[in-house]
Amino acid sequence: MSTTPKTLPKRSEVSPDHQWKLTDLFADQEAWDDTYEETKAQLKKFEEFRGKLSDASNIGACFKFEDEVSLKLEQLYVYTHLYHDQDTANPTYQALTQKGRKLLVDAGEAMSFITPEILSLDDAELDRLIDDESLKAYRFTLQEMKREKAHVLSGAEEALLAQVGNLSQAPQNIFGMLNNADLKFPNIEDEHGSEVELTHGSYIQFLESANADVRRRAFQAVYGTYAKLKNTIGASLTANVNKNMFYARARKYPSVLEMKLYGDNVPVSVYDNLVDSIHESLPILHRYMRLRKKLMGVDELHMYDLFAPLVDEFKMDITYDEAKQTVIDGLQPLGADYLQVLENSFKEGWIDIYENEGKRTGAYSSGAYGVHPYVLLNHKDNLNSMFTLAHEMGHALHSYYSDNTQTYRDAQYTIFLAEVASTTNEALLMDYLLKKATDPKEKMYLLTYYADQFRTTVFRQTMFAEFEKIIHARTEAGESLTPQDLSSIYYDLNVQYHGPDMVVDRDIEMEWARIPHFYNSFYVYKYATGFSAATSFSKQILDEGAPAVERYLSFLKSGGGDYSINILQKAGVDMSSREPVREAMSVFEALIEQMEQLSE
Repeated sequence: MSTTPKTLPKRSEVSPDHQWKLTDLFADQEAWDDTYEETKAQLKKFEEFRGKLSDASNIGACFKFEDEVSLKLEQLYVYTHLYHDQDTANPTYQALTQKGRKLLVDAGEAMSFITPEILSLDDAELDRLIDDESLKAYRFTLQEMKREKAHVLSGAEEALLAQVGNLSQAPQNIFGMLNNADLKFPNIEDEHGSEVELTHGSYIQFLESANADVRRRAFQAVYGTYAKLKNTIGASLTANVNKNMFYARARKYPSVLEMKLYGDNVPVSVYDNLVDSIHESLPILHRYMRLRKKLMGVDELHMYDLFAPLVDEFKMDITYDEAKQTVIDGLQPLGADYLQVLENSFKEGWIDIYENEGKRTGAYSSGAYGVHPYVLLNHKDNLNSMFTLAHEMGHALHSYYSDNTQTYRDAQYTIFLAEVASTTNEALLMDYLLKKATDPKEKMYLLTYYADQFRTTVFRQTMFAEFEKIIHARTEAGESLTPQDLSSIYYDLNVQYHGPDMVVDRDIEMEWARIPHFYNSFYVYKYATGFSAATSFSKQILDEGAPAVERYLSFLKSGGGDYSINILQKAGVDMSSREPVREAMSVFEALIEQMEQLSE
Protein backbone atom coordinates (compact mmCIF):
# COMPACT_ATOMS: atom_id res chain seq x y z
CA MET A 1 0.00 0.00 0.00
CA SER A 2 1.51 3.33 -1.04
CA THR A 3 1.11 6.52 0.94
CA THR A 4 0.95 9.95 -0.60
CA PRO A 5 3.83 12.16 0.63
CA LYS A 6 2.65 15.06 2.75
CA THR A 7 2.84 18.31 0.82
CA LEU A 8 2.70 21.83 2.13
CA PRO A 9 -0.68 23.56 1.86
CA LYS A 10 -1.08 26.50 -0.47
CA ARG A 11 -1.65 29.82 1.30
CA SER A 12 -5.30 29.77 0.25
CA GLU A 13 -5.73 26.43 2.05
CA VAL A 14 -4.48 27.68 5.44
CA SER A 15 -7.17 28.04 8.09
CA PRO A 16 -7.85 31.71 9.03
CA ASP A 17 -7.38 30.65 12.69
CA HIS A 18 -3.72 29.92 11.90
CA GLN A 19 -3.08 33.22 10.08
CA TRP A 20 -2.19 36.67 11.31
CA LYS A 21 -4.83 39.36 10.82
CA LEU A 22 -3.35 41.93 8.43
CA THR A 23 -6.65 43.79 8.15
CA ASP A 24 -5.69 45.39 11.48
CA LEU A 25 -3.07 47.35 9.51
CA PHE A 26 -5.23 48.21 6.47
CA ALA A 27 -8.84 47.14 5.97
CA ASP A 28 -8.16 46.25 2.33
CA GLN A 29 -5.92 47.00 -0.65
CA GLU A 30 -7.88 50.14 -1.47
CA ALA A 31 -7.15 51.57 1.99
CA TRP A 32 -3.42 50.84 1.45
CA ASP A 33 -3.50 52.51 -2.00
CA ASP A 34 -5.19 55.63 -0.60
CA THR A 35 -2.61 55.98 2.19
CA TYR A 36 0.23 55.36 -0.27
CA GLU A 37 -0.93 58.16 -2.58
CA GLU A 38 -1.55 60.53 0.33
CA THR A 39 1.92 59.86 1.81
CA LYS A 40 3.65 60.19 -1.56
CA ALA A 41 2.05 63.60 -2.04
CA GLN A 42 3.05 64.70 1.47
CA LEU A 43 6.78 64.21 0.74
CA LYS A 44 6.80 67.44 -1.30
CA LYS A 45 5.82 69.42 1.81
CA PHE A 46 9.22 68.82 3.45
CA GLU A 47 10.68 71.44 1.10
CA GLU A 48 8.65 74.07 3.00
CA PHE A 49 10.94 73.53 6.01
CA ARG A 50 14.26 73.74 4.15
CA GLY A 51 16.31 76.74 5.29
CA LYS A 52 13.98 77.45 8.23
CA LEU A 53 15.23 75.00 10.88
CA SER A 54 16.85 77.47 13.23
CA ASP A 55 14.00 78.26 15.63
CA ALA A 56 11.97 76.08 17.98
CA SER A 57 8.57 76.52 16.32
CA ASN A 58 9.76 75.46 12.86
CA ILE A 59 11.80 72.56 14.22
CA GLY A 60 8.83 71.37 16.30
CA ALA A 61 6.50 71.58 13.29
CA CYS A 62 9.03 69.77 11.08
CA PHE A 63 9.56 66.93 13.61
CA LYS A 64 5.82 66.55 14.09
CA PHE A 65 5.28 66.30 10.33
CA GLU A 66 8.25 63.92 10.00
CA ASP A 67 6.65 61.62 12.63
CA GLU A 68 3.27 61.72 10.89
CA VAL A 69 4.78 60.76 7.53
CA SER A 70 7.22 58.20 8.99
CA LEU A 71 4.42 56.39 10.83
CA LYS A 72 2.42 56.01 7.63
CA LEU A 73 5.54 54.87 5.74
CA GLU A 74 6.15 52.22 8.40
CA GLN A 75 2.58 50.92 8.26
CA LEU A 76 2.62 50.86 4.45
CA TYR A 77 5.90 48.96 4.31
CA VAL A 78 5.10 46.48 7.11
CA TYR A 79 1.79 45.56 5.46
CA THR A 80 3.54 44.74 2.17
CA HIS A 81 6.44 42.83 3.71
CA LEU A 82 4.13 40.69 5.88
CA TYR A 83 1.93 39.86 2.90
CA HIS A 84 5.00 39.07 0.82
CA ASP A 85 6.51 36.80 3.52
CA GLN A 86 3.36 34.72 3.93
CA ASP A 87 3.57 33.79 0.23
CA THR A 88 6.84 34.91 -1.39
CA ALA A 89 5.83 33.58 -4.82
CA ASN A 90 2.80 35.91 -5.05
CA PRO A 91 3.73 38.46 -7.77
CA THR A 92 1.20 41.05 -6.52
CA TYR A 93 2.97 41.38 -3.18
CA GLN A 94 6.43 41.15 -4.73
CA ALA A 95 5.54 44.25 -6.75
CA LEU A 96 3.85 45.94 -3.79
CA THR A 97 6.90 45.37 -1.54
CA GLN A 98 9.12 46.99 -4.19
CA LYS A 99 6.68 49.91 -4.36
CA GLY A 100 6.82 50.29 -0.56
CA ARG A 101 10.64 50.18 -0.55
CA LYS A 102 10.85 52.79 -3.31
CA LEU A 103 8.64 55.14 -1.27
CA LEU A 104 10.96 54.69 1.75
CA VAL A 105 13.97 55.68 -0.41
CA ASP A 106 12.11 58.73 -1.77
CA ALA A 107 11.16 59.72 1.78
CA GLY A 108 14.78 59.36 2.96
CA GLU A 109 15.87 61.77 0.24
CA ALA A 110 13.05 64.22 1.04
CA MET A 111 14.04 64.32 4.75
CA SER A 112 17.82 64.16 4.28
CA PHE A 113 18.40 67.89 4.86
CA ILE A 114 16.82 67.98 8.35
CA THR A 115 19.71 66.69 10.51
CA PRO A 116 22.56 68.53 8.70
CA GLU A 117 20.59 71.80 8.80
CA ILE A 118 19.96 71.56 12.56
CA LEU A 119 23.58 70.54 13.14
CA SER A 120 24.78 73.66 11.32
CA LEU A 121 23.65 75.61 14.42
CA ASP A 122 26.34 76.32 17.01
CA ASP A 123 26.42 74.44 20.33
CA ALA A 124 24.90 77.29 22.33
CA GLU A 125 21.88 77.41 19.99
CA LEU A 126 21.51 73.61 20.15
CA ASP A 127 21.60 73.76 23.96
CA ARG A 128 18.83 76.41 23.92
CA LEU A 129 16.71 74.14 21.70
CA ILE A 130 17.33 71.12 23.96
CA ASP A 131 16.12 73.14 26.97
CA ASP A 132 13.12 74.66 25.13
CA GLU A 133 9.87 73.44 26.75
CA SER A 134 8.03 73.54 23.41
CA LEU A 135 10.47 70.89 22.12
CA LYS A 136 10.27 68.68 25.22
CA ALA A 137 8.90 65.74 23.19
CA TYR A 138 12.00 65.91 20.96
CA ARG A 139 14.63 66.51 23.66
CA PHE A 140 16.26 63.09 23.30
CA THR A 141 16.40 63.47 19.47
CA LEU A 142 18.14 66.84 19.81
CA GLN A 143 20.54 65.52 22.47
CA GLU A 144 21.46 62.66 20.13
CA MET A 145 22.02 65.08 17.24
CA LYS A 146 24.31 67.22 19.39
CA ARG A 147 26.22 64.13 20.62
CA GLU A 148 26.82 63.04 17.00
CA LYS A 149 27.88 66.54 15.92
CA ALA A 150 31.54 66.12 16.91
CA HIS A 151 31.84 63.30 14.36
CA VAL A 152 29.90 64.87 11.49
CA LEU A 153 32.20 66.46 8.91
CA SER A 154 31.77 69.35 6.50
CA GLY A 155 29.37 68.98 3.57
CA ALA A 156 32.22 68.38 1.12
CA GLU A 157 33.90 65.83 3.39
CA GLU A 158 30.62 64.00 4.01
CA ALA A 159 30.01 63.87 0.24
CA LEU A 160 33.49 62.40 -0.24
CA LEU A 161 32.90 59.76 2.48
CA ALA A 162 29.57 58.87 0.85
CA GLN A 163 31.43 58.21 -2.42
CA VAL A 164 33.86 55.94 -0.57
CA GLY A 165 30.85 53.96 0.71
CA ASN A 166 30.84 51.44 -2.14
CA LEU A 167 34.58 50.89 -1.85
CA SER A 168 34.23 50.30 1.88
CA GLN A 169 31.97 47.31 1.21
CA ALA A 170 34.73 45.56 -0.77
CA PRO A 171 36.29 43.45 2.05
CA GLN A 172 32.89 42.10 3.12
CA ASN A 173 31.74 41.54 -0.49
CA ILE A 174 34.97 39.77 -1.47
CA PHE A 175 34.80 37.51 1.59
CA GLY A 176 31.09 36.83 0.91
CA MET A 177 31.71 35.80 -2.70
CA LEU A 178 34.71 33.67 -1.80
CA ASN A 179 32.98 32.00 1.16
CA ASN A 180 29.52 31.48 -0.35
CA ALA A 181 30.12 31.12 -4.08
CA ASP A 182 33.69 30.03 -4.86
CA LEU A 183 34.80 27.99 -1.86
CA LYS A 184 34.19 24.24 -2.18
CA PHE A 185 34.85 21.58 0.43
CA PRO A 186 35.94 18.04 -0.44
CA ASN A 187 33.61 15.06 -0.10
CA ILE A 188 33.99 13.07 3.11
CA GLU A 189 33.07 9.57 4.20
CA ASP A 190 29.94 9.39 6.39
CA GLU A 191 29.14 6.82 9.12
CA HIS A 192 27.88 4.37 6.46
CA GLY A 193 31.12 4.52 4.46
CA SER A 194 29.50 6.56 1.66
CA GLU A 195 31.14 9.55 -0.02
CA VAL A 196 29.02 12.61 0.82
CA GLU A 197 29.27 16.28 -0.03
CA LEU A 198 30.50 18.59 2.74
CA THR A 199 28.87 22.05 2.61
CA HIS A 200 28.44 25.03 4.93
CA GLY A 201 24.94 23.76 5.66
CA SER A 202 25.88 20.15 6.38
CA TYR A 203 29.04 20.90 8.43
CA ILE A 204 27.26 21.29 11.80
CA GLN A 205 25.19 18.17 11.08
CA PHE A 206 28.42 16.21 10.65
CA LEU A 207 29.78 17.70 13.90
CA GLU A 208 26.60 16.47 15.62
CA SER A 209 27.26 12.90 14.44
CA ALA A 210 27.65 10.22 17.12
CA ASN A 211 30.62 8.88 15.10
CA ALA A 212 33.92 10.56 16.14
CA ASP A 213 35.64 9.72 12.82
CA VAL A 214 32.90 11.52 10.86
CA ARG A 215 33.22 14.56 13.12
CA ARG A 216 37.03 14.61 12.76
CA ARG A 217 36.92 14.18 8.95
CA ALA A 218 34.42 17.06 8.57
CA PHE A 219 36.44 19.30 10.93
CA GLN A 220 39.75 18.67 9.17
CA ALA A 221 38.21 19.02 5.70
CA VAL A 222 36.65 22.41 6.53
CA TYR A 223 39.74 23.96 8.13
CA GLY A 224 42.11 22.35 5.65
CA THR A 225 40.14 24.11 2.89
CA TYR A 226 40.33 27.48 4.65
CA ALA A 227 44.07 26.98 5.31
CA LYS A 228 44.67 26.79 1.54
CA LEU A 229 43.05 30.25 1.21
CA LYS A 230 44.55 31.85 4.32
CA ASN A 231 46.48 34.53 2.41
CA THR A 232 43.46 35.72 0.43
CA ILE A 233 41.03 35.66 3.40
CA GLY A 234 43.72 37.19 5.63
CA ALA A 235 44.06 40.04 3.13
CA SER A 236 40.28 40.64 3.08
CA LEU A 237 40.02 40.67 6.91
CA THR A 238 43.05 42.97 7.24
CA ALA A 239 41.52 45.27 4.60
CA ASN A 240 38.35 45.41 6.71
CA VAL A 241 40.38 46.43 9.79
CA ASN A 242 42.16 49.12 7.75
CA LYS A 243 38.81 50.39 6.43
CA ASN A 244 37.53 50.69 10.00
CA MET A 245 40.68 52.65 10.96
CA PHE A 246 40.15 55.02 8.03
CA TYR A 247 36.59 55.85 9.15
CA ALA A 248 37.57 56.17 12.84
CA ARG A 249 40.31 58.66 11.97
CA ALA A 250 38.20 60.55 9.42
CA ARG A 251 35.40 60.96 11.98
CA LYS A 252 37.82 61.84 14.81
CA TYR A 253 37.27 58.83 17.09
CA PRO A 254 40.14 57.71 19.37
CA SER A 255 39.78 54.10 18.18
CA VAL A 256 37.67 51.80 16.02
CA LEU A 257 36.17 50.21 19.14
CA GLU A 258 34.98 53.61 20.43
CA MET A 259 33.53 54.47 17.01
CA LYS A 260 31.60 51.21 16.86
CA LEU A 261 30.15 51.60 20.38
CA TYR A 262 29.36 55.31 19.98
CA GLY A 263 26.07 54.82 18.11
CA ASP A 264 24.52 53.02 21.11
CA ASN A 265 26.36 55.37 23.52
CA VAL A 266 27.93 52.32 25.15
CA PRO A 267 31.14 53.05 27.11
CA VAL A 268 34.24 51.00 26.23
CA SER A 269 34.20 49.84 29.87
CA VAL A 270 31.12 47.69 29.07
CA TYR A 271 33.10 45.83 26.39
CA ASP A 272 36.15 45.48 28.65
CA ASN A 273 34.04 44.35 31.62
CA LEU A 274 32.45 41.63 29.50
CA VAL A 275 35.84 40.24 28.44
CA ASP A 276 37.29 40.55 31.97
CA SER A 277 34.22 38.93 33.58
CA ILE A 278 34.35 36.01 31.16
CA HIS A 279 38.08 35.55 31.88
CA GLU A 280 37.17 35.42 35.57
CA SER A 281 34.53 32.76 34.78
CA LEU A 282 36.64 30.54 32.50
CA PRO A 283 37.06 27.89 35.25
CA ILE A 284 33.29 27.26 34.95
CA LEU A 285 33.61 26.63 31.20
CA HIS A 286 36.64 24.40 31.88
CA ARG A 287 34.47 22.46 34.35
CA TYR A 288 31.83 22.01 31.63
CA MET A 289 34.50 20.73 29.23
CA ARG A 290 35.63 18.24 31.90
CA LEU A 291 32.02 17.09 32.34
CA ARG A 292 31.54 16.82 28.57
CA LYS A 293 34.63 14.62 28.36
CA LYS A 294 33.27 12.38 31.15
CA LEU A 295 29.74 12.14 29.67
CA MET A 296 31.14 11.25 26.25
CA GLY A 297 33.39 8.60 27.83
CA VAL A 298 36.46 9.65 25.81
CA ASP A 299 40.14 9.75 26.75
CA GLU A 300 40.62 12.97 24.78
CA LEU A 301 38.08 15.74 24.14
CA HIS A 302 38.72 17.42 20.78
CA MET A 303 37.45 20.67 19.26
CA TYR A 304 35.29 18.62 16.88
CA ASP A 305 33.50 17.04 19.89
CA LEU A 306 31.81 20.27 21.02
CA PHE A 307 28.58 19.58 19.11
CA ALA A 308 28.51 15.82 19.66
CA PRO A 309 25.39 14.56 21.48
CA LEU A 310 25.82 14.14 25.25
CA VAL A 311 22.56 12.25 25.68
CA ASP A 312 20.44 10.27 23.27
CA GLU A 313 17.98 12.51 21.46
CA PHE A 314 15.07 12.87 23.85
CA LYS A 315 11.94 12.95 21.72
CA MET A 316 9.61 15.77 22.70
CA ASP A 317 6.46 15.99 20.57
CA ILE A 318 4.83 19.32 21.40
CA THR A 319 1.83 20.53 19.40
CA TYR A 320 1.34 24.27 18.91
CA ASP A 321 -1.53 24.34 21.42
CA GLU A 322 0.63 22.50 23.97
CA ALA A 323 3.57 24.84 23.27
CA LYS A 324 1.29 27.86 23.72
CA GLN A 325 0.00 26.62 27.09
CA THR A 326 3.49 25.65 28.28
CA VAL A 327 4.81 29.11 27.38
CA ILE A 328 1.92 30.70 29.33
CA ASP A 329 2.67 28.44 32.31
CA GLY A 330 6.41 29.09 32.08
CA LEU A 331 5.94 32.88 32.03
CA GLN A 332 3.68 32.97 35.13
CA PRO A 333 6.42 34.74 37.13
CA LEU A 334 5.96 37.83 34.89
CA GLY A 335 2.57 38.51 36.49
CA ALA A 336 -1.07 38.97 35.51
CA ASP A 337 -0.68 42.02 33.24
CA TYR A 338 1.99 40.41 31.04
CA LEU A 339 0.06 37.13 30.86
CA GLN A 340 -3.15 38.92 29.90
CA VAL A 341 -1.43 40.62 26.95
CA LEU A 342 0.20 37.30 25.98
CA GLU A 343 -3.10 35.36 26.07
CA ASN A 344 -4.85 38.11 24.09
CA SER A 345 -2.09 37.97 21.45
CA PHE A 346 -2.90 34.28 20.87
CA LYS A 347 -6.55 35.16 20.19
CA GLU A 348 -6.23 38.43 18.29
CA GLY A 349 -4.42 37.47 15.08
CA TRP A 350 -0.85 38.44 15.96
CA ILE A 351 0.68 35.13 14.84
CA ASP A 352 1.08 33.27 11.55
CA ILE A 353 1.67 29.76 12.82
CA TYR A 354 2.43 27.02 10.30
CA GLU A 355 4.52 26.57 7.18
CA ASN A 356 2.79 26.86 3.82
CA GLU A 357 3.98 26.75 0.23
CA GLY A 358 6.05 29.86 -0.53
CA LYS A 359 6.15 31.13 3.06
CA ARG A 360 9.37 32.69 4.30
CA THR A 361 11.45 30.35 6.48
CA GLY A 362 12.50 31.00 10.07
CA ALA A 363 10.71 33.19 12.59
CA TYR A 364 10.55 36.89 13.50
CA SER A 365 8.54 39.60 15.23
CA SER A 366 7.65 42.67 13.20
CA GLY A 367 5.06 45.42 13.17
CA ALA A 368 4.24 49.08 12.92
CA TYR A 369 3.56 51.58 15.68
CA GLY A 370 -0.14 52.07 16.36
CA VAL A 371 -1.03 48.45 15.54
CA HIS A 372 -0.24 45.32 17.57
CA PRO A 373 2.99 43.44 16.69
CA TYR A 374 2.99 40.48 14.28
CA VAL A 375 4.90 37.20 14.67
CA LEU A 376 5.87 34.82 11.85
CA LEU A 377 6.47 31.19 12.83
CA ASN A 378 6.97 27.94 10.95
CA HIS A 379 5.92 25.76 13.87
CA LYS A 380 7.10 22.16 14.10
CA ASP A 381 5.97 19.97 16.99
CA ASN A 382 9.29 20.03 18.87
CA LEU A 383 11.17 21.67 21.74
CA ASN A 384 13.00 24.14 19.49
CA SER A 385 9.72 25.49 18.09
CA MET A 386 8.35 25.96 21.60
CA PHE A 387 11.41 28.02 22.56
CA THR A 388 11.05 29.96 19.29
CA LEU A 389 7.46 30.83 20.27
CA ALA A 390 8.61 32.05 23.71
CA HIS A 391 11.48 34.01 22.09
CA GLU A 392 9.40 35.77 19.44
CA MET A 393 6.61 36.61 21.91
CA GLY A 394 9.31 38.23 24.06
CA HIS A 395 10.13 40.54 21.15
CA ALA A 396 6.42 41.12 20.41
CA LEU A 397 5.50 42.07 23.98
CA HIS A 398 8.58 44.31 24.25
CA SER A 399 7.28 46.18 21.17
CA TYR A 400 3.71 46.18 22.51
CA TYR A 401 4.69 47.74 25.85
CA SER A 402 7.08 50.24 24.23
CA ASP A 403 4.51 51.31 21.65
CA ASN A 404 1.77 51.70 24.25
CA THR A 405 3.96 53.76 26.60
CA GLN A 406 6.24 55.84 24.38
CA THR A 407 5.63 58.36 21.62
CA TYR A 408 6.27 57.15 18.07
CA ARG A 409 9.70 58.78 18.02
CA ASP A 410 10.88 57.19 21.28
CA ALA A 411 9.26 53.75 20.98
CA GLN A 412 11.91 51.98 18.89
CA TYR A 413 14.47 50.18 21.06
CA THR A 414 18.08 49.58 19.99
CA ILE A 415 19.72 46.36 18.76
CA PHE A 416 21.71 46.42 22.03
CA LEU A 417 18.40 45.84 23.89
CA ALA A 418 16.54 43.78 21.29
CA GLU A 419 17.56 40.30 22.40
CA VAL A 420 17.06 40.90 26.13
CA ALA A 421 13.27 40.44 26.32
CA SER A 422 13.23 37.43 23.99
CA THR A 423 16.02 35.65 25.89
CA THR A 424 14.44 36.45 29.29
CA ASN A 425 11.35 34.54 28.14
CA GLU A 426 13.51 31.57 27.12
CA ALA A 427 15.31 31.57 30.49
CA LEU A 428 12.00 31.60 32.43
CA LEU A 429 10.57 28.83 30.24
CA MET A 430 13.70 26.72 30.74
CA ASP A 431 13.52 27.19 34.52
CA TYR A 432 9.87 26.03 34.46
CA LEU A 433 10.62 22.95 32.31
CA LEU A 434 13.57 21.92 34.50
CA LYS A 435 11.50 22.20 37.69
CA LYS A 436 8.70 20.16 36.09
CA ALA A 437 10.88 17.43 34.53
CA THR A 438 10.72 14.07 36.34
CA ASP A 439 12.48 11.84 33.78
CA PRO A 440 16.29 12.12 34.38
CA LYS A 441 16.86 11.69 30.63
CA GLU A 442 14.53 14.60 29.85
CA LYS A 443 16.22 16.72 32.51
CA MET A 444 19.70 15.99 31.14
CA TYR A 445 18.49 16.79 27.60
CA LEU A 446 17.16 20.18 28.77
CA LEU A 447 20.26 20.96 30.84
CA THR A 448 22.53 20.17 27.88
CA TYR A 449 20.40 22.36 25.58
CA TYR A 450 20.69 25.29 28.03
CA ALA A 451 24.39 24.79 28.92
CA ASP A 452 25.31 24.86 25.23
CA GLN A 453 23.47 28.16 24.85
CA PHE A 454 25.78 29.63 27.50
CA ARG A 455 28.82 28.14 25.78
CA THR A 456 27.92 29.38 22.30
CA THR A 457 26.20 32.71 23.10
CA VAL A 458 28.28 34.00 26.01
CA PHE A 459 31.72 32.35 25.93
CA ARG A 460 32.15 31.85 22.19
CA GLN A 461 30.84 35.31 21.22
CA THR A 462 33.06 36.93 23.88
CA MET A 463 36.06 35.05 22.48
CA PHE A 464 35.15 36.46 19.05
CA ALA A 465 34.82 39.93 20.62
CA GLU A 466 38.25 39.60 22.23
CA PHE A 467 39.81 38.48 18.93
CA GLU A 468 38.36 41.58 17.21
CA LYS A 469 39.71 43.84 19.94
CA ILE A 470 43.22 42.35 19.72
CA ILE A 471 43.52 42.54 15.91
CA HIS A 472 42.27 46.16 15.80
CA ALA A 473 44.53 47.24 18.68
CA ARG A 474 47.57 45.67 17.00
CA THR A 475 46.86 47.38 13.68
CA GLU A 476 46.21 50.73 15.40
CA ALA A 477 49.58 50.35 17.15
CA GLY A 478 51.25 49.97 13.73
CA GLU A 479 51.95 46.24 14.07
CA SER A 480 51.64 43.74 11.22
CA LEU A 481 48.72 41.35 10.89
CA THR A 482 49.76 38.44 8.69
CA PRO A 483 47.58 35.30 8.29
CA GLN A 484 50.08 33.60 10.65
CA ASP A 485 49.47 36.35 13.24
CA LEU A 486 45.69 35.94 12.93
CA SER A 487 45.98 32.16 13.34
CA SER A 488 48.31 32.44 16.31
CA ILE A 489 46.06 34.94 18.16
CA TYR A 490 42.99 32.82 17.46
CA TYR A 491 44.63 29.53 18.51
CA ASP A 492 45.90 30.99 21.80
CA LEU A 493 42.41 32.30 22.64
CA ASN A 494 40.95 28.82 22.08
CA VAL A 495 43.52 27.29 24.43
CA GLN A 496 42.75 29.92 27.06
CA TYR A 497 38.96 29.59 26.77
CA HIS A 498 38.61 25.80 26.57
CA GLY A 499 41.06 24.83 29.31
CA PRO A 500 43.26 21.84 30.16
CA ASP A 501 40.71 19.08 29.49
CA MET A 502 40.38 20.05 25.82
CA VAL A 503 42.80 18.97 23.09
CA VAL A 504 42.89 22.19 21.08
CA ASP A 505 43.48 20.78 17.61
CA ARG A 506 45.82 22.93 15.52
CA ASP A 507 43.21 23.05 12.69
CA ILE A 508 41.02 25.41 14.79
CA GLU A 509 43.56 28.21 14.24
CA MET A 510 41.85 28.79 10.85
CA GLU A 511 38.34 29.31 12.26
CA TRP A 512 38.77 33.11 12.10
CA ALA A 513 38.66 32.70 8.30
CA ARG A 514 35.05 31.46 8.25
CA ILE A 515 33.31 33.93 10.63
CA PRO A 516 31.27 36.46 8.60
CA HIS A 517 30.54 38.54 11.72
CA PHE A 518 34.15 39.77 11.70
CA TYR A 519 33.15 41.96 8.75
CA ASN A 520 30.43 43.61 10.89
CA SER A 521 33.04 44.66 13.42
CA PHE A 522 32.41 44.88 17.18
CA TYR A 523 28.86 43.59 16.86
CA VAL A 524 29.05 40.07 18.37
CA TYR A 525 29.56 41.32 21.93
CA LYS A 526 25.85 42.28 21.92
CA TYR A 527 24.88 38.60 21.85
CA ALA A 528 26.83 38.00 25.06
CA THR A 529 25.67 41.18 26.84
CA GLY A 530 22.04 40.58 25.79
CA PHE A 531 22.12 36.98 27.03
CA SER A 532 23.77 38.05 30.29
CA ALA A 533 21.24 40.86 30.88
CA ALA A 534 18.36 38.45 30.18
CA THR A 535 19.77 35.81 32.54
CA SER A 536 20.20 38.49 35.21
CA PHE A 537 16.59 39.68 34.74
CA SER A 538 15.19 36.14 34.90
CA LYS A 539 17.22 35.36 38.05
CA GLN A 540 15.98 38.55 39.75
CA ILE A 541 12.38 37.80 38.74
CA LEU A 542 12.57 34.24 40.12
CA ASP A 543 14.40 35.29 43.31
CA GLU A 544 12.59 38.52 44.19
CA GLY A 545 9.15 38.24 42.58
CA ALA A 546 6.95 41.37 42.32
CA PRO A 547 9.59 44.15 42.76
CA ALA A 548 11.80 42.61 40.04
CA VAL A 549 8.78 42.11 37.75
CA GLU A 550 7.89 45.78 38.19
CA ARG A 551 11.44 46.80 37.21
CA TYR A 552 11.39 44.43 34.24
CA LEU A 553 8.06 45.77 32.94
CA SER A 554 9.46 49.30 33.23
CA PHE A 555 12.32 48.13 30.98
CA LEU A 556 9.82 46.77 28.42
CA LYS A 557 7.96 50.10 28.46
CA SER A 558 11.08 52.24 27.96
CA GLY A 559 11.47 51.74 24.19
CA GLY A 560 14.34 53.90 22.97
CA GLY A 561 13.51 56.99 25.01
CA ASP A 562 16.91 56.93 26.71
CA TYR A 563 20.33 55.36 26.15
CA SER A 564 20.33 51.56 26.33
CA ILE A 565 22.73 51.38 29.30
CA ASN A 566 20.53 53.82 31.27
CA ILE A 567 17.35 51.89 30.46
CA LEU A 568 18.85 48.63 31.74
CA GLN A 569 20.37 50.34 34.78
CA LYS A 570 17.02 51.82 35.87
CA ALA A 571 15.49 48.33 35.60
CA GLY A 572 18.14 46.77 37.83
CA VAL A 573 20.75 45.48 35.37
CA ASP A 574 23.93 47.54 35.34
CA MET A 575 25.88 46.48 32.26
CA SER A 576 28.65 48.96 33.17
CA SER A 577 29.47 46.63 36.09
CA ARG A 578 30.50 42.98 36.08
CA GLU A 579 27.46 41.92 38.10
CA PRO A 580 25.07 40.83 35.27
CA VAL A 581 27.72 38.55 33.74
CA ARG A 582 28.52 37.16 37.19
CA GLU A 583 24.82 36.47 37.78
CA ALA A 584 24.59 34.70 34.43
CA MET A 585 27.66 32.65 35.33
CA SER A 586 26.08 31.59 38.63
CA VAL A 587 23.12 30.22 36.64
CA PHE A 588 25.53 28.41 34.29
CA GLU A 589 27.41 26.92 37.25
CA ALA A 590 24.14 25.71 38.80
CA LEU A 591 23.28 23.95 35.51
CA ILE A 592 26.62 22.15 35.49
CA GLU A 593 26.14 21.07 39.12
CA GLN A 594 22.77 19.54 38.21
CA MET A 595 24.33 17.77 35.21
CA GLU A 596 27.14 16.43 37.40
CA GLN A 597 24.64 15.07 39.94
CA LEU A 598 22.59 13.37 37.21
CA SER A 599 25.73 11.79 35.72
CA GLU A 600 26.88 10.19 38.99
